[in-house]
Amino acid sequence: MQGTKGDQYTKEIIERILNEGCLDKNPRPKYSDGTPAHTLSVNHGMCTYDLTKGEIPLITLRPIAVKSAIGELLWIYQDESNNLDVLRDKYGVTWWDEWDIGNRTIGSCYGETVRRHTLVKDLLDGLKNDPDGRRHIINMWQVDDFKEEHGLKPCAYQTVWNVRHGRDGIDYLDMSLFQRSSDFLTAGCINQVQYMIFLYLVARHCGYTPGRFTWFYNNIQIYDRHIDQAHEMLNREPVECNPTVWLNPEKENFYDFTQDDIKIEGYPRKLIKEKNPQMKFDLGI
Repeated sequence: MQGTKGDQYTKEIIERILNEGCLDKNPRPKYSDGTPAHTLSVNHGMCTYDLTKGEIPLITLRPIAVKSAIGELLWIYQDESNNLDVLRDKYGVTWWDEWDIGNRTIGSCYGETVRRHTLVKDLLDGLKNDPDGRRHIINMWQVDDFKEEHGLKPCAYQTVWNVRHGRDGIDYLDMSLFQRSSDFLTAGCINQVQYMIFLYLVARHCGYTPGRFTWFYNNIQIYDRHIDQAHEMLNREPVECNPTVWLNPEKENFYDFTQDDIKIEGYPRKLIKEKNPQMKFDLGI
């Protein structure tokens, strides 16, 4: 059984890290008990998905919290917020709470950077008014912002967008996500799903068809306390399914979409949970 393309990539990456990964010597993160959070990691790789062929990064090797992932995406790029109360109260997501800098924000990063530098507005205007341009970039690696208080420098930090005039007469929107660091077992799938959804939303807003989504990772890691889970995921059989993205057909404007206007249909989460139960991962903070 092959499962989704995300399942296939996930097993390939886990095998690569377990077989080739290097153990770091002086990690920055620590577990909640104060122990240094060491990782096995490899550098450089990519996963690419042709959305027109139904390829998708969503996995079935464990259940993925799709609705929460979408909520976090909207919090960053639509609300342009760094406020943890907004993330909790509006979207029901609390997984950023460990990075609270003491004022219920994660500091001058992520959504605050998007707001401060009008990154989404400029992107949408640019894609509409200059579709053949090659400078449609959102970059959250803003060094001057890091001089202020921040909880964590962005991991998924840059997207690059291109309109492709297909020979079939359709204008496609392609996007690449660049990620400097990925805690793969906990968030690798979530990040890919989020940015695939981001591509769908921007394409809808601008009147294009979602085309190719590619994820470039610079360093990808498995924490030393996640090794057993990695082996278990390798031994799991995927659940055969054909997930597809559904957007509310009555909406076009990027800023009008809510969490309930975005769904992934054909993802049998209950069956996945029964066959490949959720795992627990100690976080390196």
